Amino acid sequence: MSCEEIAVCAVRLRENLCLYFEDDELECDAFCKDKTIKRFFRNVNSQLLVVRPDLSVAAFEDVTDQEVKSGSGMYFDIHCYKTTAPSAGMPVAFSVQVEDKSYYMCCEKEHGKMVVRFREGEVPKDIPGESNIIFFKKTFTSCSSKAFKFEYSLEQGMFLAFEEEDSLRKLILKKLPREDEVDETTKFVTSHNERHNL
Repeated sequence: MSCEEIAVCAVRLRENLCLYFEDDELECDAFCKDKTIKRFFRNVNSQLLVVRPDLSVAAFEDVTDQEVKSGSGMYFDIHCYKTTAPSAGMPVAFSVQVEDKSYYMCCEKEHGKMVVRFREGEVPKDIPGESNIIFFKKTFTSCSSKAFKFEYSLEQGMFLAFEEEDSLRKLILKKLPREDEVDETTKFVTSHNERHNL
């Protein structure tokens, strides 16, 4: 049996419940919620993403001004998390209010295929490890700083996208052969309100 030198570092827990090492060379614990921003999501057809839990679907739709004013199922909270792997993109989770209930976005396997679902409940403040609610936010292309794509954290190359199905443009997960592939179905534009982009 050989002896190895093992470095032990002092740690402290700050008020945001993130673990910080006293040694500046080490990084803090992954997936601590940092901030939350509210946004609408648009696809390349300028349609808004709308969650309809009663139909168990999220789809991009043309909506009336009256529907937009209510914001129900359309105005998303983007929960930004701190992570130890910033090169993967900013880790985010999504939630949305529909009437008086809160729903969070997650990915689940159904019939051997990954699908996007919205479940009733709140997004956690801290996530101790891997999670089916985390996506990595990345710019869509280097020359398109206002458009984003969202890669599923548990499967590299799997992105949020939309797909035509029964006259709906449903929110799905789509596997891209290469991360740098430009696929317009994975392009999302966020905005503060229904009319103006960031």
